[in-house]
Amino acid sequence: MQSVSNTRPWLARSRWAVLPLLMLASAHTLAAPAQAEPSIVVPSTIVLPGATSAEGIAAGEGTTFYAGDLLTGDIFRGDIAKGTAELFIEVPDGRQAAGMAVSKRHDLLFVAGASTGQAYVYNTDTGVTVATYQLGEADTSLINDVTITKQGAWFTDSHLAQLYFIPIDAYGELGEFSTLPLTGPAADTGDEFNLNGIRATPDGKTLIVAHSGNGELYTVDSQTGTSALIAGVSVPNVDGIELEGRRLWAVQNFSNQVSRIKLSADLTSGVITKVITSELFQTPTAAALFGNVLAVVNAKFDTGFPPTADQYEVVLVHA
Repeated sequence: MQSVSNTRPWLARSRWAVLPLLMLASAHTLAAPAQAEPSIVVPSTIVLPGATSAEGIAAGEGTTFYAGDLLTGDIFRGDIAKGTAELFIEVPDGRQAAGMAVSKRHDLLFVAGASTGQAYVYNTDTGVTVATYQLGEADTSLINDVTITKQGAWFTDSHLAQLYFIPIDAYGELGEFSTLPLTGPAADTGDEFNLNGIRATPDGKTLIVAHSGNGELYTVDSQTGTSALIAGVSVPNVDGIELEGRRLWAVQNFSNQVSRIKLSADLTSGVITKVITSELFQTPTAAALFGNVLAVVNAKFDTGFPPTADQYEVVLVHA
């Protein structure tokens, strides 16, 4: 593990849903009338106040989400039921925040550090930095997304044919990271942006990765690094992905849509069952699932890079 530098590298132009809708009537008691649960408005937006850019999002406990300012690395915390968000962690200069994932078991937020080559781990209660890892070289690696398994956290690199793994023990203690070289189609680095979103099966043995350049999804054996195509699925501009059982959502940034996919039991193929669109989408890059609601973050890369939008937000849509 290494500490970050005090420089702030600029990225190259990048690619870069807790609960169903509900309004439950509570029964009245003699003591006092119970209040109804808050209604989640879909579709709607939640502004990230003061954000200068955006890219990643992760589901926390209950209706809590975390989102990042890509170019400053700052972390926002919000609530999809309340429709609010606020700055949670103001990080040191030189950090960035791409994809992210929460280990609810250990109250840890893992963040991919984009062109810094780094990964950061924050405590979701206090916001304190728990660890910083230098996974790859700055500007050579592009640490893009992360997923959590019972064993640890897996990160993608959009420039190199490898994944990075940070182990987590039963007590939430972090170990030294390791690198998993890839073989097969996921090892293709022929485009500017290659591996991007990543999710894992419950046992952690199989990883699903999105390849932005090829517009395809692959499975990866987490022990050997061997990869295989998930046939029947074409997702141009694929960015972040979300997974629940055999349902997968693929965020397609410049396509301004999210494709919902039903995977086969053996994960060798899939079929797109719905394409989710919204007039509120503006180059979405990642999504977090809250029951029947999908929280999608707008990166607004259509304004240029660095992006020049006046505000950045999370869009709530039906999953």
